[in-house]
Amino acid sequence: MERHRLIPRYRDGDRKIEAGRDLFSIGSSGKSIFNLLEGWVAVYTLLEDGRRQIVQFALPGAILGVLPSRRAPATVGAQALTEVAVSVIPVSVLTSHSQADPEIGMRLARSLAHDCNLAFDHLTSIGRRSARERVAHLLLELFTRYRAQWPGNRSEEMVLPLTQEQIGDATGLTFVHVNRVLSALRKEGIVQFHYRRLRILDPDRLIEVAGVDPEIAMSWLERCPWA
Repeated sequence: MERHRLIPRYRDGDRKIEAGRDLFSIGSSGKSIFNLLEGWVAVYTLLEDGRRQIVQFALPGAILGVLPSRRAPATVGAQALTEVAVSVIPVSVLTSHSQADPEIGMRLARSLAHDCNLAFDHLTSIGRRSARERVAHLLLELFTRYRAQWPGNRSEEMVLPLTQEQIGDATGLTFVHVNRVLSALRKEGIVQFHYRRLRILDPDRLIEVAGVDPEIAMSWLERCPWA
């Protein structure tokens, strides 16, 4: 947990948040940022009719709630998918620590650049990839990002705390579409997703189905930029 802290010595703002609760909601003021220390978070937007688009799944080390200006309200919300531990850092505290330790600013910049790259990739996925490619791409991305948290780990199985509806919210697909794709991938011996556990049966085929360059997939296994 300690290696995920943006400000190593700051613990005054540590909080535990239950699964299903929001860290912050759409329209919030952004007086603090949230440094995710443990657990999974979904960053989402809402349409006028209540439909939800998940734009990012945040893993430990992520920095959430950074706004372009102090007056701008948050245009996304962040919901805990599991029980999470976060460091809630007031902007005033972040500013004072950044002045004393410029490396904090660099880590924050790397984290934001990482998020932008993921966002561009998700936009491409929803805009250009087929339903099969979208689901495969998301599973591959989450698996490699998760495994990168523990360098040297060679396990092909992980706890993936998502429902098929949440996978649909992230890929722009209906529950029926997601269910069909997951069933097909399982029958083909590529992946198995059951009771929120993901097992990669054939990594090479998963990379092929996802339409990802193998070198890019390997780059996802590099340590997180904020670690």
